[in-house]
Amino acid sequence: MPGRPTLAVFDTRPYDRAFLDAANAAAGGADGPVFEPRYLEAALTAATAPLAAGCAAVCGFVHDKFDAEALRVLAAGGARLVALRCAGFNNVDLAAAARLGVTVVRVPAYSPHAVAEHTLALILALDRKIHRAWNRVREGNFALDGLLGREIHGRAVGVVGTGEIGAVVARILAGFDARVLAHDPRENPAVTAVGGRYVPLEALLAEAEIVTLHCPLTSDTRHLIRKDRLALMRDGALLVNTGRGALIDAREVVEALKSGKLGGVALDVYEEEDSLFGRDHSGEIIADDVFARLLTFPNVVITGHQAYFTEPALRAIAETTVDNIRRWIRGEPPVREVRV
Repeated sequence: MPGRPTLAVFDTRPYDRAFLDAANAAAGGADGPVFEPRYLEAALTAATAPLAAGCAAVCGFVHDKFDAEALRVLAAGGARLVALRCAGFNNVDLAAAARLGVTVVRVPAYSPHAVAEHTLALILALDRKIHRAWNRVREGNFALDGLLGREIHGRAVGVVGTGEIGAVVARILAGFDARVLAHDPRENPAVTAVGGRYVPLEALLAEAEIVTLHCPLTSDTRHLIRKDRLALMRDGALLVNTGRGALIDAREVVEALKSGKLGGVALDVYEEEDSLFGRDHSGEIIADDVFARLLTFPNVVITGHQAYFTEPALRAIAETTVDNIRRWIRGEPPVREVRV
């Protein structure tokens, strides 16, 4: 189809290409793909933005930095659309995009079950010491000393943020017969329907034996879990974060682990993850001292922003991304636009 726009897709891996290609072909039908992809392995920064020169649209992920300078370079190269293949948009300078006439769209929801189920996997791995048992068995050590776990059944679990993902987490926890405590500025009927009880954040932290975070990153939620909030938590409580890395102050979490205040931590996100996650650093020294310290604790489980990574979720992300681009090409209202 003549005149088909070119889309620069930053920070791509083979699986991104496979799902985007399939969605692009399916959406175009007999007319051919909706856009011509220009796949780039590099993450987007002001330094790599010139790689998108001549592209009408740019696609990025959570680790791409759409700051004012990067957006200026993209706009100078002809880009008028930023299509995020993720829900979060805190990596985009929306005010700069508006000044430059660049439309920003995202994927507000894909598969809440993917992140919710990974959250429970992390809780169970941490609570039942699966990660330590796995290493022992591989070495032929089948002793159970030090592997005594806890049950979720009957315990108070706090869910902070009860949007689509948090609501699914609450429903799964209810299936374990946990006492679900919830905190969110807006109550979700789906949470109360499964027995969840909304309480102030301070009360949740004081009562819950497990706290799991599922809120968006805003100026109000940045470092939501910090020194004074950690002090409110029960001794030996577990902290789980599959939301946004900056929801917790990692330095203070390290101190809480060292003192024994926290009984364990499970993370799928990290505040400074952009330079770490998504790439193989096994042959390098990790220069981030806080992250390196977290890796030394036996009661810490970390995955590299993997919670969303399921076939249904990647398919939904690709299909929504392509739909956002197709609507923009046709001049239709951008139903998933993000504005200042």
